[in-house]
Amino acid sequence: MKLNENYSNLKESYLFSTIAKKVNDFSAAHPDKKIIRLGIGDVTLPLCKAVVNAMKSAVEEMGVQSTFRGYGPEQGYDFLKKAIKNYYAEKNVNLESDEIFISDGAKSDLGNILDLFDKDNTVLVPDPVYPVYVDTNIMAGRKIIYINANEENDFLPSPDESIKADIIYICSPNNPTGAVYTKEGLKKWVDYALKNKAIILFDAAYEAFITDETLPHSIYEIEGAKNCAIEFCSFSKTAGFTGTRCGYTVVPHALGRLNKMWLRRQTTKFNGVPYIVQRGAEAVFSKDGREEIQTNLNYYRENAKIIADTLTGCGIKFFGGKFSPYIWLKCPNNMSSWEFFDYILTNIQVVGTPGEGFGKNGEGFFRLTSFGSRENTIEAMKRFKTLINK
Repeated sequence: MKLNENYSNLKESYLFSTIAKKVNDFSAAHPDKKIIRLGIGDVTLPLCKAVVNAMKSAVEEMGVQSTFRGYGPEQGYDFLKKAIKNYYAEKNVNLESDEIFISDGAKSDLGNILDLFDKDNTVLVPDPVYPVYVDTNIMAGRKIIYINANEENDFLPSPDESIKADIIYICSPNNPTGAVYTKEGLKKWVDYALKNKAIILFDAAYEAFITDETLPHSIYEIEGAKNCAIEFCSFSKTAGFTGTRCGYTVVPHALGRLNKMWLRRQTTKFNGVPYIVQRGAEAVFSKDGREEIQTNLNYYRENAKIIADTLTGCGIKFFGGKFSPYIWLKCPNNMSSWEFFDYILTNIQVVGTPGEGFGKNGEGFFRLTSFGSRENTIEAMKRFKTLINK
């Protein structure tokens, strides 16, 4: 028996464990202080009524022999794939049902899709970056190249023709920076991938936060993208499914063998998303569901605006927030990410995420999220403004 020694190349999950320890230590020493957490990327509003009602009805079906369902199709039920197909059609993106695969979330598929690719592929990721992109490739022993996302390019890097990569990760709107690519920006990446015969793994988990219709929600809005891109999306941030678990991946037929390979992989290693959950996901696209979910999204958007307005008033530079639940701020007074973390925890008991945890280019930056309650967001920003303007 031999272990996969690539795991020894992984960093310890020190970011969130260190945050938790620091917060717990402070809380134990100051039990009278109320800590406000604006660092975690989890939603706080409940599932909307349309989703809950759909899931209740599905539970009732499962309790009656004539409507009971056992194993479902690993790639997802047709009713949900049809709803997703119609959603893309609104963006003038035409998909076939068998190009859509239902999963338990984008994170799972972003890791599992690597089963389709040989170890001998070079991976290109932006820095700073969502850690899953890096860690899953380290586990497989692939070579990873970083492209700089920084203040100078508004955290939206363009392709470097001197770099040759086989697998490219793009997240837009971005986690952690909140930056969003324009169609022109994405077209550069599509052209680069086509030229280099590379594949783009496009993470669209936050597309629902985009309100400017000149900005692309899907990479397939870009000409040629079906020939070089796989798209991942999730209901977690769109509709509050972080605890319910459902997402989908689009693998176009234009990618040749990859569609059938993904189908084969899923039918072998995945038993599918529960029927009850898929009925809830279908309701996300219903008239009532969309209206109710927009109300929730607007709640988070308003939280983001409250944070952004506070930072603007304090003269602090930041990115994101407008079309993203993430606000990526530059630490004041040249503080490091961890110095700023300690500073605001100690002085105003607000918790965010140090940018260093997302890569070397995250040093000196800090991530806040808009997923807290309105009350906590307002209180946190009131404390923040008082501290910065002291």
